[in-house]
Amino acid sequence: MSGAPIGLFDSGVGGLSIWRQVVHALPSESLLYVADQANVPYGHRSADEIQANSLGIADYLVAQGCKAIVVACNTASAVALEPLRQRFPQLPILGLEPAVKPAVQLTRSGVVGVMATPATFQGQLYRATVGRYATAVQVVEQVCVGLAELVEQGDLEGPDCDARLMGYLQPMLDAGADTIVLGCTHYPFVIESIRRLVGPAMAVLDPAPAVARHLADVLRQAGLLATDPAGALAPRFATTADSLAFNRALSRLVGVSSASQALIWQLGPDQTRCLTPA
Repeated sequence: MSGAPIGLFDSGVGGLSIWRQVVHALPSESLLYVADQANVPYGHRSADEIQANSLGIADYLVAQGCKAIVVACNTASAVALEPLRQRFPQLPILGLEPAVKPAVQLTRSGVVGVMATPATFQGQLYRATVGRYATAVQVVEQVCVGLAELVEQGDLEGPDCDARLMGYLQPMLDAGADTIVLGCTHYPFVIESIRRLVGPAMAVLDPAPAVARHLADVLRQAGLLATDPAGALAPRFATTADSLAFNRALSRLVGVSSASQALIWQLGPDQTRCLTPA
């Protein structure tokens, strides 16, 4: 079982920020990544849609023999993590929560900014995290409409990107934030631009390294950790949209040359959404 793949999924390419950290931390693991680009971004979709899609992707990953699943999407984690764990109680399923706890520990001004989607901010997971760790600080919630789409399109730098980013960053700066949490897996792909715009005094937190470390701990405790790098299979990728465009994004964002598989959504006999090869 330790040689089975780990499944990761996101609405698009954002989860590749998690994927690259998992590759770095767990070189012996085989990985299967699914991008639901037919429905990107999840941040503006209903909770029912996000949950149905997440369950459908998880069904596909389990059918592919995955030993664990990483919900590499803050929005899907906020909405669908518990339903996923209920459907697959035997499977380690990791989700993402915004790095509010370390931000609270780092802030000196007592003001923390969080960049995320509307669905993440509305989700129970985010609210519980803020209620648990951030009652003694001011949290400035910045909805970043359109930022995930910019990353999907590859618009990662330049004057237009900087102007868009400053539109998100300025309200947090004006409020006195000295620590910013990236609450969407797409956002680390513009982290260098963010750091350049806000200056070195601002801490900008990317949760991906901590997620990879946590995954290693969970696999080790479950006896599922692969330990032989020679046994790792080439990474596999799938998308519910244009596979050629996804291949280009792979090369651009994480430097990987790979042919992704195209998947399509269908309704199963019980009217649940399911993925099949295109």
